[in-house]
Amino acid sequence: MTVKNQVQLITYPDSLGGDLKTLNHVLVEHFSDIFKGGIHILPPFPSSGDRGFAPLTYLEIEQSFGTWADIRAIGENFDVLVDLMVNHISRQSEYFQDFLKNGRKSEYVDLFITLDKLWEDGKPIKKDMDKMFLRRPLPYSTFTIEETGEEEKVWTTFGKTDPSEQIDLDIKSPKVKQLLTDFFKHFKENNVKIVRLDAVGYVIKKLGTNCFFVEPEIYEFLDWVIELANSLGIELLPEVHSHYSIQYKLSEHGCWIYDFILPYRVLDTLINKNSEQLLHYLKNRPHKQFTMLDCHDGVPVKPDLDDLIDTKETRKLVDVCLQRGSNLSLILSDEHKSEDGFDVHQIRCSYYSVLNNDDDAYISARAIQFFTPGIPQVYYVGLLAGENDYERVRETGEGREINRHNYSLMEIEKSLEKEVVKRLLKLIRFRNDYDAFNGEFKVLESNKDEIHLSWQKDKKRCTLYIDFKTNRPVIDYIDRDGKDTQYYV
Repeated sequence: MTVKNQVQLITYPDSLGGDLKTLNHVLVEHFSDIFKGGIHILPPFPSSGDRGFAPLTYLEIEQSFGTWADIRAIGENFDVLVDLMVNHISRQSEYFQDFLKNGRKSEYVDLFITLDKLWEDGKPIKKDMDKMFLRRPLPYSTFTIEETGEEEKVWTTFGKTDPSEQIDLDIKSPKVKQLLTDFFKHFKENNVKIVRLDAVGYVIKKLGTNCFFVEPEIYEFLDWVIELANSLGIELLPEVHSHYSIQYKLSEHGCWIYDFILPYRVLDTLINKNSEQLLHYLKNRPHKQFTMLDCHDGVPVKPDLDDLIDTKETRKLVDVCLQRGSNLSLILSDEHKSEDGFDVHQIRCSYYSVLNNDDDAYISARAIQFFTPGIPQVYYVGLLAGENDYERVRETGEGREINRHNYSLMEIEKSLEKEVVKRLLKLIRFRNDYDAFNGEFKVLESNKDEIHLSWQKDKKRCTLYIDFKTNRPVIDYIDRDGKDTQYYV
């Protein structure tokens, strides 16, 4: 399978109308020519937390969303992308529940990382943990085994609760490899075309390292999973939030990667009306990437842009975002903060709101994204130019809910009437259908308060020009009759 060089949608299974059947109806009714690249359905599986990212299994679909038949139906018209959390599975899964009941006698004990797999006596050593890139105060949780009353400490990289809902899998175990193989085969049977390997950077636990993207072991695992996916005709998209050099290593390994640098660079360009750093970046980045501006988390800052940003300047940008209603996700581990204490992991917001609900600025941001080499993904809130959802943040106490609004059919219809959404849909159609985007990309000479990008293939050519004093994008292109045509986006 080859990933299509056209625009993809990212959505939760229940965010556009409430369930998968309605999602399919909405896609066919309103977006059949919009998302020719495919649909990334955020985890539709039974889950015990983290809005789908603590799956019990991949063999079933959460009943309130629908069934695998609904996924197959979407797959008849759109390439479907789903997530596989290769690092962990739910505490409520049948596998871990059996372990909680039977302890070391469980047939599934080998799926999990009991601490004696790392420290001989099973007792964690502080100096080892101090080196680790932690996502919670401790990288393990303590459980009591029902049958024996004994305590077991098990590795848990993620999770807001204690004990965690997300239990790490031991990818060294043949049983885990068999489990992942079963999941992949099930995806293939249900017409899934692309799998995002979520949290893949955390799968190797090795003392003396930060337990993140541990080389060369990570490549051994990736090579195994790539071979498995290739045998089933499935494309892989490893998801790694880290120093950009790690992303580039993945790219050199032949993998698709996520462009987690672009959202910040575009935001910085539009707020400060200076394109110098963005243009430098566009000249030097790998092309085999999935691009995005917004997602279910936030605009990445640290560690994705470490060594690419001046933290003093970034603080000023973050302050502007906070004034415009954003909230922040912060780095927990002191060792991974910047030397001056800068600790912003992600800026959480709707991309439309962080650009001050300015239609022209927002369409400029999308135009830059679509002219950047790679597969463009548009998050469903961004598709509908949605605004910050403060009510959801208050209701849930979860800062990420600011950009996770669930749309009713009526709200979708209403959003489609907005001028900015009509402009975005027209721009997506142009990006999907104009053949020059399969040709050669160039960054043209630009002043620092403007941007000039071009694509050319044979006689087809298009150039994007934006003057950041006005934020109004203009595309010059050769039309079907061979004439120079201007498109005011």
